[in-house]
Amino acid sequence: MQKTKICLIGNSLSNGGANKIHAVLSNYFFGQNFDVHNVIFIDNITYEFSGHLLNLSSAKSQKNKYFQLLKRFWILKRFLKNNHFDFIIDFRNRNHDFQEYIFTKLLYTTPFIITVHSYNLEWYFPKNRFLAKSIFSKAIGIVAVSCEIEQKIKKDYGYKNVTTIYNPLELNKIALLAEEIINLNFEYVLGVGRMVFDNNKQFDLMIEAYSLSNLPRKNVKLVLLGDGEQKKDLEQLVFSKKLENKIVFLGFQNNPFPYFKKAKFTLLTSKYEGLPNTIAESLACGTPVISFDCLSGPKELISDRKNGLLIEDQNLEQFVAGINEMIADENMWQLCKNNAKKSVEKFEMSNIGAHWLNYLKQH
Repeated sequence: MQKTKICLIGNSLSNGGANKIHAVLSNYFFGQNFDVHNVIFIDNITYEFSGHLLNLSSAKSQKNKYFQLLKRFWILKRFLKNNHFDFIIDFRNRNHDFQEYIFTKLLYTTPFIITVHSYNLEWYFPKNRFLAKSIFSKAIGIVAVSCEIEQKIKKDYGYKNVTTIYNPLELNKIALLAEEIINLNFEYVLGVGRMVFDNNKQFDLMIEAYSLSNLPRKNVKLVLLGDGEQKKDLEQLVFSKKLENKIVFLGFQNNPFPYFKKAKFTLLTSKYEGLPNTIAESLACGTPVISFDCLSGPKELISDRKNGLLIEDQNLEQFVAGINEMIADENMWQLCKNNAKKSVEKFEMSNIGAHWLNYLKQH
């Protein structure tokens, strides 16, 4: 029987939720005996992936950027034409209108699926409303990672062929990786994410919430995992608050799971999300989460006071109160901790993978 031949296209295989899901699904499809091919545009690989790789970063030229784009376009066009894929799944954020029009109208002649990983749809759809409503008209489907995103796409752009498939978790692998020994001999809460100037993760707000809470005087530290151009400003903010002995920057970690497992609880202060891997992975490690009820995803992962706390969106005062309650109420914390792993079992890779297989069979 001929293998299903699939092409997964992403920005990179590192640093970001969509990129991680790209890698995880490559492993799953490979395990299902698919002929898996991966395409990336940025030469950054830290996630384990399966299948063949076309790294278009190596096609960059020293000449002007338009020549680079043209060269990469022709390489990708030839690659897609020669391989006769059954499906293309696109994991990229798509915020260059003309480039995306070329992709969807000229490059993607094979049945293709668009994935949307953030409630901020401007990362995925053109600002021009007419173009946004037509650019993916040839796609066999649009897959959102949360029900809130699915509803917004249908409402804002009128697409009908939209469905939700949640991000998968490799629970057995996470449990194994979480056993790695880390040298943190103090009690702490955790924040994880990219530290970039769009400030979507709002680490400055997380630091403010921590400083106003009872955690510093209880000698419970805040550990931050992540890198980016904003990191120096955040370090300066910590210094200005005289919290440099309480807040620890550990940079990007290839294996964040032992940090999740050892944390008292995890914090999320984002402006918006998709289906936050930070929440799902923390719960998978048995660690409760305190999160703003931002759009979208937290309410689809957190059951308030059962596996964490959902805080009114962007309400700093309530966020601080939530931190104080979680650290003071041992019974509630233990209940949330006991429920954490069980609450994300439905996102296990075999369950979500089966959804993907059914979805592809329907098309």
